[in-house]
Amino acid sequence: MTDQAQSMALMVPQSSGSLESYVHSAHNIPMLEADKEYELAKRLQETGDLQAAKQLIMSHLRFVVHVAKGYAGYGLPQADLIQEGNIGLMKAVKRFDPDVGVRLVSFAVHWIKAEIHEYVLKNWRIVKVATTKAQRKLFFNLRKAKTRLGWFSDSEVGMVADSLGVSKADVTEMESRMAAQDPAFDLASDNDDEHDYAPMHYLEDHSSDLASQVENDNWEQNNQARLLSAIKTLDERSQHILKARWLDEDKTTLQDLAATYQVSAERIRQLEKNAMNKLKGCMEA
Repeated sequence: MTDQAQSMALMVPQSSGSLESYVHSAHNIPMLEADKEYELAKRLQETGDLQAAKQLIMSHLRFVVHVAKGYAGYGLPQADLIQEGNIGLMKAVKRFDPDVGVRLVSFAVHWIKAEIHEYVLKNWRIVKVATTKAQRKLFFNLRKAKTRLGWFSDSEVGMVADSLGVSKADVTEMESRMAAQDPAFDLASDNDDEHDYAPMHYLEDHSSDLASQVENDNWEQNNQARLLSAIKTLDERSQHILKARWLDEDKTTLQDLAATYQVSAERIRQLEKNAMNKLKGCMEA
């Protein structure tokens, strides 16, 4: 939301009690007369007066409650539906043009329902049942069209498809999606056969073993720490030779080290071998 929308959001009362007390409070806020509503909307439009926005929002909270009650059949918390509807109301208040000649309640209903619809589609199932605009429309209209608990007959599918302007295949697919249930991940059951079909069994990632990965990481960290500790037990020359020969990105040759220490390359090789043996002994201890 924009800064203005966030400021308006703070104006909506947050009930510290039950949902019933919030609904009761919303219904106690009087509705605005048409002239007063126009005056407040013009003030908000011309000066950005947040107090005017507050009055417009507060006076329509009861309408949001009314709209949200129409979505009680989706099994989602009523308080959340009202909250989403309030967001839609605030968006409507921000965009409302009083000179168009319609009341705010008529303009806001679209925004309120749009926010509630989005919330329902995101939370009704773990996997969205509708993603396209056509599917979203079909989802909500199909719920209204269902008159019994069983599946639609072929004739009923045809009637619904004709009334909604979609294909029979779309109606059948959406009905199937709506009838599906989200199984529990572990699907606890007394029946062992059913338990084997729980998602925890067929969604297991056999390519990754978190426990082994953590164990390996700890093993590598421990070895690195022991190696650094062992290197510190060597004299400076041996440390430099090992670092130059094995640890530096640009490796140094025996001849270059021999020239640095003014000894033969064979002597450098012997020092390197002795240092490696000492490290091996420290690591195995």
